[in-house]
Amino acid sequence: MATVNLSKINKSYAGRPTVHDIDLTIEDREFMVLVGPSGCGKSTTLRMIAGLEDITSGVLTIDGKDVTDALPQKRDIAMVFQSYALYPHMTAYKNMAFGLLRTSRLSKAEIDTRIREAAEILHITDLLDRRPKELSGGERQRVAIGRALVRKPKVFLFDEPLSNLDAKLRNRMRGELKRLHQELALTVIYVTHDQIEAMTLGTRVAMMSKGHLQQVGAPMDIYMHPSNTFVATFIGSPEMALIPCKTDAGGQIRHASFVSGLAMGEGLPAGVLFGIRPEEVRLGDEGMARGKVERTELIGAEALVEVSLGDDRLTVKSSVADAPSPGTDVGLTFDLSRARLFHAETGRAIAVGG
Repeated sequence: MATVNLSKINKSYAGRPTVHDIDLTIEDREFMVLVGPSGCGKSTTLRMIAGLEDITSGVLTIDGKDVTDALPQKRDIAMVFQSYALYPHMTAYKNMAFGLLRTSRLSKAEIDTRIREAAEILHITDLLDRRPKELSGGERQRVAIGRALVRKPKVFLFDEPLSNLDAKLRNRMRGELKRLHQELALTVIYVTHDQIEAMTLGTRVAMMSKGHLQQVGAPMDIYMHPSNTFVATFIGSPEMALIPCKTDAGGQIRHASFVSGLAMGEGLPAGVLFGIRPEEVRLGDEGMARGKVERTELIGAEALVEVSLGDDRLTVKSSVADAPSPGTDVGLTFDLSRARLFHAETGRAIAVGG
């Protein structure tokens, strides 16, 4: 496997910048997930790593070798696409063998050994004689992954590989990809817009928005300590509530419905956003603030309770048994040890002591 380094990578189309100054290192055997909304530049970045898009400026190295302008076949990478990209007239076996037959000097016996080893790892040995139309979506994706595995590349690239699968298959395939990474010690760069995939698969996550890197870190570090309001609201479902508040001379955070007990430093902006996640609020008869229940959704063992605080709203997780009915006045207690503050104008996180 290998380390991949992106240094000041930019991409422009007809003079219009779309990816801006990406500095990112993917370590050997790491599972790096590029995540963000549609159009944020994550797939374009992946395609530049693959050599399917030219790099406008910057330097890309794989295993210390500059491959900025190298042809895709010279980069020692393998890519798995969202659409599977299987040849419909070929069996699964021939799809997996095709690239090796064309680009390697391996004997047919060696190719056969690689295919059968990959098929065993992916549990598709009994599917090798079938054509793509005879396979389910999950089986096709396993064949596409097998085609990448048999090449034994330095880096595996995945471009939203599970987005065409139903929810049950996505869950199963997430587990399979996690298993493959752990068992085979692969270096993986994986693109998705699905935050659940990012949180469950990545050893680290790179958040992107509008062509810029927003934050890079371990999934739970990003969840617990988002660097700005974009990250705070993109990661987490339901999303973090951002409640507009004012600061006073004593460093207190004030809202029409509550006053926080956060210990703050000097030089706070006059306007801040008080960030709190649904699981960080407790409902009860008493509390730091009072609100009105607008809506309650029962989702199995949990309920999502939408509460209004004047003109602002937040969602609270509750047990189904304790879920209040719409129209009920409730008390809310915030876990201030986990609360975050963001600059109201810039959206940047503000350090909190509590």
